[in-house]
Amino acid sequence: MQTDSIAFVAAETKIAQDAMYRLKHRYGHIPPDKADVIVALGGDGFMLESLHRYMGRKVPIYGMNRGTVGFLMNEFREIDLPERIAEAQTVELHPLQMEAHTVSGESMCALAINEVSLLRETRQAAKLRIKVDGVERLAELVCDGALVCTPAGSTAYNLSAHGPILPMGSGLLALTPISPFRPRRWRGALLPHGAEVVFEVQNPEKRPVSAVADYTEVRDVARVKIVEDRSMKIRLMFDPEHNLEERILKEQFVE
Repeated sequence: MQTDSIAFVAAETKIAQDAMYRLKHRYGHIPPDKADVIVALGGDGFMLESLHRYMGRKVPIYGMNRGTVGFLMNEFREIDLPERIAEAQTVELHPLQMEAHTVSGESMCALAINEVSLLRETRQAAKLRIKVDGVERLAELVCDGALVCTPAGSTAYNLSAHGPILPMGSGLLALTPISPFRPRRWRGALLPHGAEVVFEVQNPEKRPVSAVADYTEVRDVARVKIVEDRSMKIRLMFDPEHNLEERILKEQFVE
């Protein structure tokens, strides 16, 4: 990897900005729209922002952790960066496409790398009808919400909602309820990655629900369709000893 083909982007925190200053001084810097690889400095939240921002460029992104958890990031080191990038393994991800229709008749589309979630807006529980590939699978789910996640997002909100961890390459999506009340024992479903999931909100005027694709929120939805967008490819780079598949596997054995 030529050092003149790397772009550096960083979160607004002091630790990330300081790291970017030092790396630019050591390796040089070109604008992200001209780079062969983008190095993102921050935490997982900033990585998600960067993946969305540069999704159209289809350029690989190599993250180094200057945040907290850093599940999507590599260990931060200033030395040997071109060599690390040259040896890194690339993982291709496909985002979810959300098509949300509101009570007022408006519609909005957004992409999600982690998950699309539906959440109640008031003290009253949401009531959702769930269809998969046009077939009604659950007539009424009374809950705080529900989500559909990718394998990369299965260790995020989905895991906190007691959803399953999905290995990379499993070809699956997870459909997970959030605090389900009825049916109380339903814990969700594993779906093939090509499935189309539709949530229909029951009585949305009385029980309003919002839909969130990563950090794009649509309020007062009546119907939400979710499908994996196979035409969009997101490329993440990881050091061989810290690849994403190994991290997802290890998460299943954390006490």
